Amino acid sequence: MKIKIVKIGNSKGIRIPKVLLHQTGISEEVNLEVKNNQIILKPVDRPARYGWNSAFALMSEHGDDKLIDEESLAVQSSFDDTDWDW
Repeated sequence: MKIKIVKIGNSKGIRIPKVLLHQTGISEEVNLEVKNNQIILKPVDRPARYGWNSAFALMSEHGDDKLIDEESLAVQSSFDDTDWDW
């Protein structure tokens, strides 16, 4: 893909298409490095489960936070209640 370099103040930059950002997981910050005469952009490492709180809140707003196996749980044996030490 060929992209033009544009002037941004005293610097220069490029516009990265949204689809490429989505494919790479890049959202707000990148790690930038130069290697073998190439500029390399990498997504910033995020902690495990990053964004889960907002995703679950959104699920709750849309009523998508219900158990998908609720019916099968209701008819399970009593093994967990009688034969298992919690």
